[in-house]
Amino acid sequence: MSRTLSEQQVKELAEHVEAAELDRVEILKITDDYPDMSFADATAVQWEIRRRKENRGNKIVGLKMGLTSWAKIHQMGVEKPCYGFLADYFSYADGAKVPFNDFIHPKVEAEVAFVTNKDLRGRDVTVDEVLAATELVVPAVEIIDSRYKDFKFDLTSVMADNSSSRGFVIGSHSATPDACDWSTLGVVMEKNGEIVQLGAGAAVLDHPAASVAMLADMLADVDEYIPAGTFVMTGGITAAVLAEPGDTFTVRYQNLGSITLSFA
Repeated sequence: MSRTLSEQQVKELAEHVEAAELDRVEILKITDDYPDMSFADATAVQWEIRRRKENRGNKIVGLKMGLTSWAKIHQMGVEKPCYGFLADYFSYADGAKVPFNDFIHPKVEAEVAFVTNKDLRGRDVTVDEVLAATELVVPAVEIIDSRYKDFKFDLTSVMADNSSSRGFVIGSHSATPDACDWSTLGVVMEKNGEIVQLGAGAAVLDHPAASVAMLADMLADVDEYIPAGTFVMTGGITAAVLAEPGDTFTVRYQNLGSITLSFA
């Protein structure tokens, strides 16, 4: 899809959307003001936000796919997945008391992440090729935080907003890519000691590695690729669960331990 925005408009929107993240304030989805902007425009805005952070000295420590489960697609009312980047200050330790004021309206979702050991390029990457290019699979929790008022957005707006990326936690366990069938990996999410979500890896595009393959395909649109050594979060296995101050979440992964975090 072609671009409709000028470079100046892209820079202005990047500043606007990133300021909402940094200042933790809600904004209206940007397609309200730019109804004709394309997914390519939104992608340009996201990459401009990434450049702004890197120019400020932040490190990009990983990539993420978003809206990769049928649950999330239905929950958010969008038509296909999107991707984003992970900045260094998005990271929280397992067991951390996460400052609630770091966020606007955080939601928690369970994921698995792949750490690559080979480059993944182009539009024809397969699940088997992803697995062959994977060093480790690790449990992860993403704390998403759309900057849009009431978490309401369309696909174009969310892509421009770095796919709601703002926080993540990595578990202490890991496994080799051939350790199990990742499509049948079971996950249980508890909130304040009560089970609130159940899921299996197949919720992510039928197999989490398919999410990594799709990321390679989408990056090819902007002449980019997944380098060796990249940490890739594959998307929520379950629907995201809203967090409130004082909430504690524990996510238990079949054969991969658990992750706990609370919101201070």
